Amino acid sequence: MTIPEAIEGREALVLLERARDTVGPSLRAAVEGMPGPLRRIAMYHFGWEDADGRPVAGFSGKAIRPALVLAAARALGGDPGQAVRAATAVELAHNFTLLHDDVIDEDPTRRHRPTAWAVFGTADAIIAGDALLALALRLLAEDCHPAASPAAERLSSCVIELCAGQQADCAFEERPPETVTLDECLAMAMAKTGALLGCACALGALYAGAGVEETTALDAFGREAGLAFQLIDDLIGIWGDPGRTGKPAGADLAAHKKSLPVVAALTSATPAGAELAELYRGPMAGEAIPRARSAVERAGGRDWAQLQAADRMARAVHELSRAVPDLTAAGELLALAEFVTRRTR
Repeated sequence: MTIPEAIEGREALVLLERARDTVGPSLRAAVEGMPGPLRRIAMYHFGWEDADGRPVAGFSGKAIRPALVLAAARALGGDPGQAVRAATAVELAHNFTLLHDDVIDEDPTRRHRPTAWAVFGTADAIIAGDALLALALRLLAEDCHPAASPAAERLSSCVIELCAGQQADCAFEERPPETVTLDECLAMAMAKTGALLGCACALGALYAGAGVEETTALDAFGREAGLAFQLIDDLIGIWGDPGRTGKPAGADLAAHKKSLPVVAALTSATPAGAELAELYRGPMAGEAIPRARSAVERAGGRDWAQLQAADRMARAVHELSRAVPDLTAAGELLALAEFVTRRTR
């Protein structure tokens, strides 16, 4: 890591910590207002309580999306303090997706401890996730800020798009390995991940009083950065260190995920791609996982994903310059975007 990269990383960590400090009280107050059984599941999921309801000093998440809301508002000359409800709503919506994703993917751990569904059961985890989404929309409905109504409309549309992306992701798992195209996979990732990061940036713009052009440009910035984020996330899902990620090694391969590096490998028309396709037709356990990991790399999937992530970040910066021509005013947004595409967990 070069010195400038290290400085950027530290700046982003400071921004994320500030976002957690700013949004944390609002987030916790919203969750604590939930009915008892749902509150218990949500408090556990956010890392504030153990499975028996005892307080713990857990980690409630990086707060990337709330940080984007606040940074976008500041970049366009708004008061980030006015956008705290919007930032909280985005984080609640994000955690709705996490609760559901863990059930769908049957992930046993998140943030280095058992997932909510593994502790409380599938039905309760799904219902708690539903409640978090409703809570997010209620926060915006109760907000007297003039941007609250368009923000609620945008967040609702985003969640519909996100659900469509998740459905496509699930559908890919049922299709033969060689039938999923890169264009389909990129569109799925843009909907599943890019849409919410774009929405976070757009909400910050709305709360800063931005017009349609600036809001649209910031949404596009977040989407492109979000796609870069997903590309890195997919790489971590294959090569990430379980000690840092809190998830089993090769979890995405074990689940036969058609992630972006995997699809790039499957469509590479290489012997390694054909080997990977054959592995994906059978059970993925034991020695099959390191073999699949090696095949993805030899077929070029890893290199393609890294190059694509860099390209998407370049597109993100271009979109940002349309909303904030003087990029020095958007330093926080750039630092956050760079951080999420250089992360290792």
